[in-house]
Amino acid sequence: MRIGMMADLYTPHVSGITNYIKLNKKYFEEMGHEVFVFTFGDINYKDDEPNVIRSPGVPVFETGYSFNLRHTRKARQIIRTMDVVHVHHPFVSGPLALSYCRPSRIPVIFTNHTRYDLYAQAYLPILPGVIGDVAIETYMPTFCRACDMVIAPSLGMREVLRGFGVDTAIEVVPNGVDLKPFHDEIHPIERESIGFSETETILIYVGRLGPEKNIPFLLRSFAGAAQAFNNIGLILVGDGPERDNLEDRARQMGIDSRVRFLGLVPYNDLPAYLKTADAFVTASVTEVHPLSIIEAMAAGLPVLGINSPGVGDTVEDGFTGFISQEEDLASFTAKMVRLILDQTLREKMGVQASQDVNKYAIENTTQIMEKCYEQVISNASNRTRGIRGYLNRLTSRWRN
Repeated sequence: MRIGMMADLYTPHVSGITNYIKLNKKYFEEMGHEVFVFTFGDINYKDDEPNVIRSPGVPVFETGYSFNLRHTRKARQIIRTMDVVHVHHPFVSGPLALSYCRPSRIPVIFTNHTRYDLYAQAYLPILPGVIGDVAIETYMPTFCRACDMVIAPSLGMREVLRGFGVDTAIEVVPNGVDLKPFHDEIHPIERESIGFSETETILIYVGRLGPEKNIPFLLRSFAGAAQAFNNIGLILVGDGPERDNLEDRARQMGIDSRVRFLGLVPYNDLPAYLKTADAFVTASVTEVHPLSIIEAMAAGLPVLGINSPGVGDTVEDGFTGFISQEEDLASFTAKMVRLILDQTLREKMGVQASQDVNKYAIENTTQIMEKCYEQVISNASNRTRGIRGYLNRLTSRWRN
């Protein structure tokens, strides 16, 4: 099978979507398929993998996205040789995929990875929220109807799409994760190397430091807990446009001695950082399929989060962690304090989390996705035969 992955951005940008594409590409190639990635950005970037086809694009502020109205001729020619095309961003790559694939009757699958309504609020705050919602509700149903299959990574995301007015069938297929590095016995990072002692309870967040991740809320909650406990610390792994503001906020709160901003770390080192912590915390409500939470659970950490599509689908409240039902500071902080106080509960939840997360193993999800590809290819082939049969019957009657 020749599989095309179309995305508005790819590596070296770091995100859940780019990780998903790269990982799935690797596993599908190991299964014997040919996989191509079609994206925009620096055409001179040297990829460490084959078949990444880049077209030039204009950078969009500091988002990591590049914009163009079409791919290069070479890219378009290769796209038209695919058996199936899988779209991962709906607004640029989506319509381009349809325009390239429809004439050649190549089926198009779309996975909705992101809460685009909440991202619009975070990155376009000068616009009234209703404008973003109306635009999405106008666009998404039409786009999804044009695709051969629509996939949501979680039940919560399927409901979000329904809220946008998407009325087509939506398959739920979790985004797969390579769990093995997080399950393996790995020596944690020495706490002293990052300024903490072995007796402290360490909370960790991994992810982008962007406005959509609600990190100021997380810092306020931690500051509240830090007033009651002097033996706790918070590690933030990741980078993003809000890092300077967040570091300044931590200083103003008087918690900068308890908070470590580590920036980006090599992905291969991430399991060791997770294993040095006692619990994973996040206040994000924009997740669709929270890769960082799944990785933390695989590493044996209980999770504290806020009930929202993705997070609420992944963490079972009271079993693999705690879920605050609302974005309520007092409720969230109370659950954080409970995790800090009860070591036995933390360890029990961590064991349960590492077992529960196996349903997201990439070995399982790629097989499910392979069946999805085969289904849309078969459906497209049947439609083509039907059209050809109709034309043959029509021309036959005309000749007679």
